Amino acid sequence: MPNPRERREVLEHLTICARGVTADSSRGRVLPEPPDAVRTCFQRDVDRITHSKAFRRLKHKTQVFLQPEGDHYCTRLTHTLEVTRIARTVARALTLNEDLAEAIGLGHDLGHTPFGHAGERALNEICTGGFRHYEQSLRVADRLERSGKGLNLSYETRMGILNHTRGAPDDTEEATAVRLSDRIAYINHDVDDAIRAGILTEGDLPRAVCERIGERHSTRIDAIIRDIIDSSADGGIRMSESMAGAVGIFHDFLFERVYRNPRAKGEETKVSNILGGIWEYYFKDPARLPADYRRIAGEEGVERAVCDYVSGMTDDYAVSQFSSIFIPAAWRVK
Repeated sequence: MPNPRERREVLEHLTICARGVTADSSRGRVLPEPPDAVRTCFQRDVDRITHSKAFRRLKHKTQVFLQPEGDHYCTRLTHTLEVTRIARTVARALTLNEDLAEAIGLGHDLGHTPFGHAGERALNEICTGGFRHYEQSLRVADRLERSGKGLNLSYETRMGILNHTRGAPDDTEEATAVRLSDRIAYINHDVDDAIRAGILTEGDLPRAVCERIGERHSTRIDAIIRDIIDSSADGGIRMSESMAGAVGIFHDFLFERVYRNPRAKGEETKVSNILGGIWEYYFKDPARLPADYRRIAGEEGVERAVCDYVSGMTDDYAVSQFSSIFIPAAWRVK
C-alpha cells in the first residue's frame, strides 16, 4: 500500500498543471534527507517554518506603524498570514502547488528587522555591503534557525523566499504568486491601518483605485485576485494592464500619504539611534553576544554575528536592550 505522501504525490500529478511544481520533481534540499511517510517535501517546509522561532517573533515586529496604540494594527505576522492565504487562493485557482506557495509565503519575511522598513534602512546604512530583508530571510532559514543547523528547506521554497521582492527569471509560478500576493496584502492592510490611525479616510483614496479596484478592503482584495486569475489563465502569473496601473496608483498614493507622512513616521528617526547604539555596543564587545552568535562571530566575523542578532530582535526586545545598555537603572539606598 502506498503511504500518505506517495498518494499525495500521485494526486498532485492529476491536479497540478504543467506550469506548477509537483513535490516529487523538487530539486531537493542542500542536505539530502529521506522522504517523510506522511508529508511531501513542501508540506514539511511549511511545518518547519511555522514551528521556527523566527516565525514566532514576527508577531512582535512592526509592519508600518511603530508602537501603535491598539490591538488591531497589522504586524509582520498578520501580514505574513494574509500573504499566504492570498497566495494559496491564487495557486488553487490556477492549479499550482498550494503547499509550495504556502511555504514561500510563510517564510518570505523571516529575516525582517524590528521596526519594519525603518529598521531595514537603519541596518542597511550600518552593515558593510548593506542589509536586505529578503537575503536575511533566506539566511535565517539556511543558517540561523535550530542553533545554526538551519531548516534545510527545499530548493524551490528557498529561492521563492530569496526572490520574493524583486523576482528572478527562473521563478516558479508559485513564487510569482507569492510576490504578487505580498503586494496585494500590504497595500490593502496599510490603508486599513492608516484609516484606523486617522491619517486617511475612505474618501481620500484616488478615484482610479475606487473605480477599478473597489471602495472596501474585501472588495479590493477580491477584485485584484480575480484579475490575476483571469489574466493568468493562458500562462504567466500577472495582472491585467488596467489593474496593474490602478495598483501602481494605489502604491504611489500610499508612499505619498502614509509611508512618508510625518505624523505616521515621526518616531522613525529614533530607530537609527536604537539599532545603531545596540549594534555598536555588541560590535565593540562581542563577548556579550549570546552563545549562538558568538559562534557565528568566530566563523564569519563579528559584524555578521551582530547583524544577525540585531535584525532578529522584536521591537520590544530592541527597546528593552537599548534601555538596559544605555539608560541607568533605578537604585535604592538600603
